[in-house]
Parts: sequence; structure tokens; C-alpha cells
Amino acid sequence: MRAVLAYAFCAGAALAQTPVERLETLPDFASCKDGEIAQFERDLARARSTSYQGLAPHLDVRGIDVCGVGGIILCDRTEAPLPCQHMLADKQEALRGQILQTLPAPEAAASTGGLYGAVWALAKGSSAGDDCAGATPVMQAWCEAREATRRVEMAVLAYQLAREGGDMASAFELGWAQVPAPVRPKAREAHTP
Repeated sequence: MRAVLAYAFCAGAALAQTPVERLETLPDFASCKDGEIAQFERDLARARSTSYQGLAPHLDVRGIDVCGVGGIILCDRTEAPLPCQHMLADKQEALRGQILQTLPAPEAAASTGGLYGAVWALAKGSSAGDDCAGATPVMQAWCEAREATRRVEMAVLAYQLAREGGDMASAFELGWAQVPAPVRPKAREAHTP
């Protein structure tokens, strides 16, 4: 019964938020990416511990995709969504460049096996053509931001593989991610009967 009441209370609190309040909790791409990298580092430390025994995956870039989508949503809520999405894509490309500069060559990352070499090649690779050609300006801005997210995902996956193999320092040490500030819990409102 307590579990049902707790669930109902949490669901009611979520529904009580206005759409603007929900938007305010959506992090920008950089903050979201930093949180994802911090989560990877925590998961990697847990995976390296003696008690881990493969209980949960730690190589996962799906969160980077969520960050990219969140960035697009935030842009959609601005006065100028198209320039915002173009800027988002440019920032993601710059981040990808920073990550690629820090990645070891596949020959130097022997502990990661052949998968790292394949992902490294994909992360370094160039497009076979403009994936967004022929789209309307609105769709082109969206497409460019999504494609930039995909390229960053590949670079982050290469980073995760090299990091797992012990072949490189953390993103925080390398400077392309910032340690996120701890999230303060929100104070509960006093309930007076």
C-alpha cells in the first residue's frame, strides 16, 4: 500500500509541474554530456572493482543521443530555433574534434582489441555525402544537429573503449568534459493538515 501511495504522490508531483517548469529542468547539451561522462566514469570504476562481475554494462553512448535531442528541444523553444540548431551542430563538431585529438591510435591501444580500431575509424571517418541535402531549411537544421550528435556518439564510444582498456586519461583530465556540480535535492514542501 505504501508503494502505491508513494508512486501516486510522485506521479502527482510530476503532473503538477507546468510545461515551463519541465523545460527548465532540461539541461543544455554540454551539461548533459558532462553528466553522461561522469556516469561512465562511475560505472567504469564499478566495473573495475572486484565485486562487479559484469553486473551492468558501462559502455553506452545512448545518453549522448538524449543530450543531442535535448539540445534540439531547447533550440526549438528559442526565438531563433534554426540558428540555434546550427550553433548546436557546430558545438558538437568542435567537441568531436577535441575528443578525436585525445584518442590514441589503434596501434597504441592494443588492450582494447579490434573493436576500438573499427570504432576509431568510424569516429575519424568522413561522410559519404550531405545527409541533409534537399531538405527544407527547418529539416536541414534539425538534420545537421542530429548528424552531429551521431558523430559525437561515435567519438565518445571510441573514448569509452580506450578508457576501458586503460589507454587514456579521463575526459575531465583531458579537458573536454567538466566535472558536473552535485545536484542539490529539492526541499520538500511542508504538508500541514
